[in-house]
Amino acid sequence: MNVLVTGGSGFIGRHLVAHLIARGYSVTNFDIVAPAEPSQQPCWRQGSILDAEALVSCFREVRPRHVVHLAALAVMDGKSLDDFRANTDGTANVLAAVRTVGGVDRLVVTSTQHVRVPGSGPPASDDDYVPYMLYGESKVITERLTRSAGLPGHWTLIRPTAVWGPHHPNLVSGLWGLIHRGLYVHPSGDPVVRSYGYVKNVAWQIERILSLPASATQGRTLYVGDENARQMDWVNGFARALTGRNVRTVPLWTLRTLALFGDGVRACGFGFPMYGSRLFNLITSNPVPMQPTFDLLGRGPVSMEEGIRETSTWLLQQYQKREA
Repeated sequence: MNVLVTGGSGFIGRHLVAHLIARGYSVTNFDIVAPAEPSQQPCWRQGSILDAEALVSCFREVRPRHVVHLAALAVMDGKSLDDFRANTDGTANVLAAVRTVGGVDRLVVTSTQHVRVPGSGPPASDDDYVPYMLYGESKVITERLTRSAGLPGHWTLIRPTAVWGPHHPNLVSGLWGLIHRGLYVHPSGDPVVRSYGYVKNVAWQIERILSLPASATQGRTLYVGDENARQMDWVNGFARALTGRNVRTVPLWTLRTLALFGDGVRACGFGFPMYGSRLFNLITSNPVPMQPTFDLLGRGPVSMEEGIRETSTWLLQQYQKREA
């Protein structure tokens, strides 16, 4: 089966491309950036989803039966929605290419759990939006464009949760790096619950959407990730794997003080590991409705414990390379 993946050089993308190839799909990765995995180089077609002409040209060359649209700017900072044109205009270009070229049976369009503010509760409907920051607003536009596109084939929207695993672009030097160096502290008595999506399970779920009968996935909006779990269990799993002990905990007021200090430091143009929005995410539960996804697709094949072991093995290799 011929699949076109936009943004296949990204974090989720490289795992999805690897999974699809292993499952026998013929894969084309349309991305600005070359894949970091050398074995995926032959699949790569360089291009931007903001270049409508180049995108249509790739569609006509590849003639994909399935399209997985992952390409996006996935950052939480930005001064205006114009900074997120990849998520709005880029998605519009992908939808236009699907209509113009034709022949696409399945389209999977990637949104985000941040179309709802963490802690706002489960959505009453697929279009019950409380977007979190400009990134969330841009993905609300992504969803609305998809629903109103009048596509000739079948489409599905996915909302990845807190996706993690080997090759994550930020956590290596961020949370995991702080844990590895013994610098991380966690709020004591942490009650936070959220869905942590191991990236290989997310890739598996996306492929399941492509392989199920079209009638089962048409027009669905599905969160992709794993069961809602305690944040403390996930953090301590990494702490034990990387340092041999659980994380240190401190009272919440200590972290609030650090966050206030961090906001001031960052306002002056300097970095600091704790700041207001990070603290908000750290102390806010964000369970999402995963059961409809499990009922339709099943649960991913990799447990949290297995994912932590695999990711920690990769992490320790990266830290050893840096120290060599």
